[in-house]
Amino acid sequence: MTYEMIRAERQGDVLVLTLNRPERLNAAPPQMFVEIGHALENLDGARAVLITGEGRAFCSGADLAGRDQSQASPADRAKQSLTNSYNPTMLKIANASVPIVSAVNGPAAGIGCSLALAADFCIAGESGYFLQAFVNIGLVPDGGASWMLARLVGKARATEMMLLGERIHGPKAAEWGLVYKCVPDAVLLEEAMTLATRLAAGPTVALGLMRQGLAAALESDYATAMAGEADRQSIAGQTADAVEGAVSFLQKRKAVFKGA
Repeated sequence: MTYEMIRAERQGDVLVLTLNRPERLNAAPPQMFVEIGHALENLDGARAVLITGEGRAFCSGADLAGRDQSQASPADRAKQSLTNSYNPTMLKIANASVPIVSAVNGPAAGIGCSLALAADFCIAGESGYFLQAFVNIGLVPDGGASWMLARLVGKARATEMMLLGERIHGPKAAEWGLVYKCVPDAVLLEEAMTLATRLAAGPTVALGLMRQGLAAALESDYATAMAGEADRQSIAGQTADAVEGAVSFLQKRKAVFKGA
């Protein structure tokens, strides 16, 4: 499908989604998130996803300008956009059946910060930075940021990001554990694609179950987490990839997974 605000391109088993409004630093109208959500629902066999931004930015935040001509107040329109467009796509990222990598070039601000950090692996270029700018305009973090940041970097640093509204540059983000790692800008996409390709070559069902298990463990007690692991182990153990894993181990060779 051809999209207006993103590019969706297959590179081998990786679906590359590029936010494509470089003239606006990839500021994201609700439609952009609708398109991202559609692409995530139509993987067409892709076994990993890479999300990045065209030009000098990953995503400079939400863009509600000229979105509609409704009579609702700006506050109500913002809530409607979150409820109907942004939040459903963030949930699709959380519930995706395949691993997701984000490559952050330049700013990842507001909803763009949430989008970048929702990936399983977020790689930042040295010029990349993460910004919770809401305090500067009298608003509050959205896109799941209040839930996400506290779990990624703890309450103190999440508070710093949200209440002070200062940029967290790539090297500092990596030092904090906010992102997977920070790399030179010149190799950002290469590093991200290498990682996405590696994930795409893995046991897809098991990787998807791992994502589910991590998400569930954040909200469950120890015993419940172990019970969930047992259930997911049963599912993974019935896949062709699990058979291949066992055979390759006995044959002392590297497993060749087919995502089934």
